[in-house]
Amino acid sequence: MSAPADIAESRNYPSRLLTLSWLSLAQLARAPSHSRRAEAGRRAARHILLLAAGIGLSIIVLMYALDAWEIAQMPTRGTPALWWMRILTDFGKDEYVLGTLAALLIVIAIAAPAMNGIQRSLLLGLGTRLQFLFVAVLFPVLVGEVIKWVVGRGRPFVGGAEANVFNFSHFAGTQAYSSFPSGHSITAAALAFAVAAVWPGAKGAVIVYAVVIVSTRLVLLAHHPSDVVAGALLGVVGAMGVRYWFAARRLGFAIHRDGTIAPLVGPSSGRLKRVARGAFAP
Repeated sequence: MSAPADIAESRNYPSRLLTLSWLSLAQLARAPSHSRRAEAGRRAARHILLLAAGIGLSIIVLMYALDAWEIAQMPTRGTPALWWMRILTDFGKDEYVLGTLAALLIVIAIAAPAMNGIQRSLLLGLGTRLQFLFVAVLFPVLVGEVIKWVVGRGRPFVGGAEANVFNFSHFAGTQAYSSFPSGHSITAAALAFAVAAVWPGAKGAVIVYAVVIVSTRLVLLAHHPSDVVAGALLGVVGAMGVRYWFAARRLGFAIHRDGTIAPLVGPSSGRLKRVARGAFAP
């Protein structure tokens, strides 16, 4: 979507900021235009179905075979020696992760209109990638909140001293009955997948991050094993869907002939870069 003529011709900073903000949002909602989006869609659908089938079966097995045993092996909830783990687990909180990404996007939105040439192009490219990270985490987190409310699974040892892993109160909407799926696991897995999708060289580091966050939820008796596996599945599947959405609109990703989605090589993403060049010209 091109900027209106009166905005595009303006040279003052507030108009540049308004134009950039509008273009950044509009590019997410525009119709998909990539010629290979059908191939990418079929490939993504196959991967999602395989993940859902394989890990979905694992979740059921975990509920019956491992959940009760695992939580019985963990330290008592509130153990003072685990203070460091309670700090560590906060790095997987969705509000912290999304808040940090939103703050970075705001900084870019404020700085980009004041820049010119290659500096602005590089910053806009980074902004598109951060947009992807933000949406890739936000989407599965919102879906997870709905599932938590519907399922209403009790957290470990909620409702008594016995390890009842089938303690449900559907539509309860309380913290005590919001164990399935794990929100921290959704956030950590979605962020790990998204970062690795944009910067493949960081894959090892973000996998470690996700495993650490998931582990803290088990040790702190915040979730059952099946909860964190379900959360990780939802996080990855949700981020995969968002990656396809961006790729189909030529935002941050390229689609190869076989439908493989790969990070787009270049400082910025197509249409935003072209329109912004005219709108923000000094």
